[in-house]
Amino acid sequence: MELPVRPRRLRTTPLLRKMVRETRMDASSLVYPVFVTEGKNKKEEIHSMPGQYRYSTDRMGEILQELIQAGVSAVMFFGIPQHKDETGSGAYAQDGIVQRALFKAKQDFPQLYLIADLCMCEYTSHGHCGILCGQSVDNDRTLGYLEKIAVSQAQAGADMIAPSDMMDGRVKAIRGALDIHGFQNVPVMAYSVKFASSFYGPFREAAGSAPACGDRKTYQMDYHNRLEALREAALDVEEGADIVMVKPAMAYGDLIREIRQQVRVPVAAYSVSGEYAMVKAASAAGYLDERSIVCEMAASAYRAGTDIYITYFARELAGYMKEGIIG
Repeated sequence: MELPVRPRRLRTTPLLRKMVRETRMDASSLVYPVFVTEGKNKKEEIHSMPGQYRYSTDRMGEILQELIQAGVSAVMFFGIPQHKDETGSGAYAQDGIVQRALFKAKQDFPQLYLIADLCMCEYTSHGHCGILCGQSVDNDRTLGYLEKIAVSQAQAGADMIAPSDMMDGRVKAIRGALDIHGFQNVPVMAYSVKFASSFYGPFREAAGSAPACGDRKTYQMDYHNRLEALREAALDVEEGADIVMVKPAMAYGDLIREIRQQVRVPVAAYSVSGEYAMVKAASAAGYLDERSIVCEMAASAYRAGTDIYITYFARELAGYMKEGIIG
């Protein structure tokens, strides 16, 4: 049969397939989330996320060293405080759990890039991402607290601030506060398109951040909405976001693609706790091959346009990239 065009020609050998690969990945784009908790000598496995742990600051060096050896150079810290109150004061305390983790990591592992998740839900007694007025989060009052958190995290050694609260105007407020306090070179990676998602379930156990009343649908996005997602990303760029994020990753590749085409800043995607837990559960049951599915999930996010991939599988992916299985 005469076929002048045969796409299969470029699939004949592994070397050729890799040579013409359209989506390229590198371990330098991976970010690993780290949970830090109060106390000493703690390494507590998270029941809903097998293989993930909460570390006290005196033991977090174990995971940080593993990440460096694997080739992962960036981490994002989430804190689990001992004390919670109405205003989430532990989030902006100079001796807060994340602040102490940042300071110690900066001293012990200067080669790591340290990102601080900025939110109040882990620190408030009610579990919401801001200051309550009755049963609702007071957007504008919350902004002042977010500013204090951002500055305290930067002072503790954060290389980047990542606000995840979804308050209107938070990027502008945080950018202004950082600049006023001399942190003009600390970038802001905004959780710009963060949906009210069922994929977050295991994280709420990990961080102890489930809301005590109501839900977060008045500030996190409705997952039916595409145009609103594009608007949120554009607004954050206008307010000074250096990087925008889509969260979750796996079910939102269409929006990663559209936002990548719209904005002129890097785009991050967060492969969240529910994605991790589903893979782990299905793999443990023998329903799928973990390595293959982890690689496929990552490739789909990068193919959609992700520049930075935040994932609990960062160590494994870095290894797969070294082996040439993915990348």
